Amino acid sequence: MPNHLAGETSPYLLQHAENPVDWYPWDEEALTLARVQKKPILLSVGYSACHWCHVMAHECFEDAEVAAMMNQCFINIKVDREERPDLDQIYQMALYMLTQRSGGWPLTLFLTSDQKPFFGGVYFPKTPRHGLPGFLDLLPRVAEAYHARGADIEQQSASLLKSFANMLPSEGTDALEFSREPLEHALTELKNRFDPVNGGFGDAPKFLHPAELQFCLRRYFTQGNGETLRIAAHTLQKMAEGGIYDQLGGGFCRYSTDPSWHIPHFEKMLYDNGPLLVLYADAWVATDNSLFKRIVEQTAGWAMREMQSPGGAGSGGGYYSALDADSEDEEGKFYVWDRSQASRVLTPEEYGVVASYYGLERAPNFEHKHWHLEIAQPLAHVAEAEHISLEEAQQRLTSATRKLFLERELRVHPGRDDKVLTSWNGLMIKGMARAGRVFARDDWVQSAIFAVDFIRATLWKNNRLVATYKDGKAHLNAYLDDYAFLLDGLLELMQAKFRQTDLDFAIALANVLLEQFEDRQSGGFFFTSLDHEKLIHRPKPAHDNAMPSGNGVAAYALQRLGHLLGKHRYLQTAEHTLKVFYSTLSRYAGSCCSLLVALEQSLTPPQMVILRGKAQALAKWEDALRRSAPSILVFALPSELVGLPPNLSKPAPIDDTVNAWVCQGVKCIPEISDLQELLRVCEIQGKIESPFYN
Repeated sequence: MPNHLAGETSPYLLQHAENPVDWYPWDEEALTLARVQKKPILLSVGYSACHWCHVMAHECFEDAEVAAMMNQCFINIKVDREERPDLDQIYQMALYMLTQRSGGWPLTLFLTSDQKPFFGGVYFPKTPRHGLPGFLDLLPRVAEAYHARGADIEQQSASLLKSFANMLPSEGTDALEFSREPLEHALTELKNRFDPVNGGFGDAPKFLHPAELQFCLRRYFTQGNGETLRIAAHTLQKMAEGGIYDQLGGGFCRYSTDPSWHIPHFEKMLYDNGPLLVLYADAWVATDNSLFKRIVEQTAGWAMREMQSPGGAGSGGGYYSALDADSEDEEGKFYVWDRSQASRVLTPEEYGVVASYYGLERAPNFEHKHWHLEIAQPLAHVAEAEHISLEEAQQRLTSATRKLFLERELRVHPGRDDKVLTSWNGLMIKGMARAGRVFARDDWVQSAIFAVDFIRATLWKNNRLVATYKDGKAHLNAYLDDYAFLLDGLLELMQAKFRQTDLDFAIALANVLLEQFEDRQSGGFFFTSLDHEKLIHRPKPAHDNAMPSGNGVAAYALQRLGHLLGKHRYLQTAEHTLKVFYSTLSRYAGSCCSLLVALEQSLTPPQMVILRGKAQALAKWEDALRRSAPSILVFALPSELVGLPPNLSKPAPIDDTVNAWVCQGVKCIPEISDLQELLRVCEIQGKIESPFYN
C-alpha cells in the first residue's frame, strides 16, 4: 500500500511512496502526530539524483524488517532537499554542531517531537559495515535514549538553539567604510588553494566552484589581473577536457571523484550548468579560446534538448532539475564505453582518431573495465600520429562523435527529475541569456524567455513566487534564492532582449525581497520569508556552496537594478547587506565570493550603456558590444518603446541613427552617436587580447 507520499509532486518523494516505511512529507499532520504520540521524528533528507540515497533506500527503506522498526519507534518524515532547502540548511548545520563533521545526503537525523535534532548521521547500512553502525541496531537504541534521557536531550537542544542564534551576523554599523581589503584577502586564499596542475581548488572530491571562478574572471575584467585570468581559464580548460564534462552530449556532472577531473559522480544538476554557461561565455570573451565556445554550444544544446519542458504551441517551458547518476541500477552505465561498442559503429579511420583523442588506447579508466571519454591529447597530435591534416582529423572526430552520441541515445537513459525549481531556473535563465548575447544566438535567448514566461504564468501567484512545479501543481513558499536568482537572470535577459514585462517583473521581485526577506534592523536577507512556516531557526546565509549565496546575488542584483532605475532604496538595501556581512568577508573572504562581487560593484559602480534607435540600426551596435566585459550593463531600447522609467526614457533619434548614453554611478557623459567612439569609451576593441590562450 502506498504511504503518505503518494500525493506529492517531488520525484524523490514519489520514489519512496511504495516503501514499507510509513513515510510522511514534512507537514502539519506529521508534526502533530509526533507531538500527540510522543514519538521522536526520523527525518531523512535526500534528492532524486543522489546515488547514496538510492543505496540506503534499497538497503533499509525497502527492507520489511527495517521498516517495521522505523514504524514502531518513530514518525518518519521524508524531505526532498531541493524542494525544502530551508529544512536542509537548518539540519545540515545541526548535524555539524552535533558531530563536528560535515553532512551530505542522505541526511539522517533524529528529532524531538518539537523538531529539535538530538542525534544523526548521513548514510547508514542495514548491518554494520565500513565502520558504520547498522541501521537496524541503531534504531531501537536511539528510540530508547529519547525516552530515557529527555532532560539531557532538552539541555543539548537549548545549547544547539543558542548556537544557531549566535550564527546570525550582528548589526552592521553605518560608520563602516568599505575597502578592497577583503577582495585581496580572497585572492590570496584562492591562489593558495588553486591546483596549478589540474586547475580548480583543493583535492578530491573536486567540485566546480563557479562563484570562485566568476570572482577570478571579474578581477581580470575590472582590474586587468592576468593571474586571476590564468586561474579561471586553466581550470575551465581542464574541466572541459576531462570526464566531468559529457564529451558527447554536453553538460557538466556535479563533481569529480579524483583531483584531475577524470571520473565524475555522474549526476548532472541544472544549478551547476547555468553558472558554467556564464563562465565559459565570459572566458571566451577574455581569451577567444575556441574550446570554450564549443563547450557553451554543446551545454546550451543539452539544456534545450534534455532539460527544458515543453510549452504550449511548440514553445518551451521551464527547465527541469537534474539527471540521475544511475541507469539500470548502475552508476555511470549510460556514459561509459567498451572498445568494441565504439569500433562497431565507427569506420576504422574514425575509430583511429577517436581512440587517440578520447583515450580508448589507454587502460580502462572506469572500474578497471570500461572507458569514460575524456580528451587524452590535443587533436593536432592525433592528426600528426595518423598522418592526416588537422582539418581531416576534425571531420573524422565530428562524424564519429555524432555516431557515438546516436548510439548512446539507444541506451536506457538515467532518470530525470522533472520538477521545475524557480531558483535553479533563475540560474539557467542567466546562463542562456548571457551565452545567447555573447554568441548572437537568438534561440538560446528565446529558450530563456520561454522559461521566464513559464515561471511568470505558473509560479507567480498573487504577486508572490512559489518554489516548485510538477504535473500541474505549483506549491511551497519561495525562498531567498528564488527571488534573488530570478531577479539576476532577468537583468541579464533584458540585456539580450529588452521587454517591458521583464522589467516590471524584476521590480516586483525586488519589492518582495525587501518586504518579506530583508532584515530591516540588522541588514541582509533571511533565507525564508516573513510569513514562512516557523522553524527552529531562520538562517541568513552568507557563504557560497554549490550555488552562490542568496545574500550575495540579492545585493549584486539590487545594485544593478538600483543603478538602472535610479532607485536609492535598492542601492541602500544592498549596502546594508554588505555592512552586516563585512566582518564575515574580512574573516572568510574566499568562501563568500558572491558577496565580494557585490562589494566590488559597490566600490566601483557598473558602467551602464543605454542604446536608443530603430531595431535594424540597433542590431549593428548590439553586435559590436557583444564582447563587452560582464561588468558593463548594455540595454538596447528600440525607438517604439514608450512608458519607460525616467532613467531609461532617453530620446530616440528620428532617423536611422543610434544614440548611446553612458553612465557610471551618478556620472554620465554626453550622448554618443558614433559607434567607434562608444567602443573607445567602453574600452572594447572587438577582441580582448589574452597572453594565455589563442
